[in-house]
Amino acid sequence: MRGSETEAIETISIALRHHRERAGISLSELAKRAGVAKSTLSQLESGEGNPGVETLWALAVALNVPFSRLVELPTPHTRVIRAGQAPKIRAEHAGFAAGLLSACPAGASRDIYEIGLEAGEIRRAEPHQPGTVEHLIVVSGSMRGGPADEPAELEPGDYTTFSGAVPHLYQAVDGPTTAVLLMEHS
Repeated sequence: MRGSETEAIETISIALRHHRERAGISLSELAKRAGVAKSTLSQLESGEGNPGVETLWALAVALNVPFSRLVELPTPHTRVIRAGQAPKIRAEHAGFAAGLLSACPAGASRDIYEIGLEAGEIRRAEPHQPGTVEHLIVVSGSMRGGPADEPAELEPGDYTTFSGAVPHLYQAVDGPTTAVLLMEHS
């Protein structure tokens, strides 16, 4: 495992334990609420395993915290992330990876991600917490993105916004695609 992935797993381990204990629920209860095997959750809390986006989203929803709270790395006051260098968390069932660029500080309400899709891949996302709004800007490639029942066709520089509280998708159309995703949480 590469250094940034090792850091991400360690961060996830600490964050999961912190938010679970803060919520006052047992390992078994969190596993049940998230639909994750208790052994998997135990491994994650001990810094082992390699969770996919779906597992982490399920845990975040079960803990009632934004996804970013589980993957945010400590940051200095000034931070530069070169293109493609954000620590990636990969989807379990699609050629999709998300790298957290910026999480909202406590009391704020936004997260920014750099996302990448391999050619022809589609990432279907379940609804997030009510009040979640997504803003999507395509950087390279072309994609379909937005609500699953009405995704927009997007080219580089195109922007769309939509409710993240409904089923939605991201799909690479003609080749690898990169986009910036800003999520607002209210």
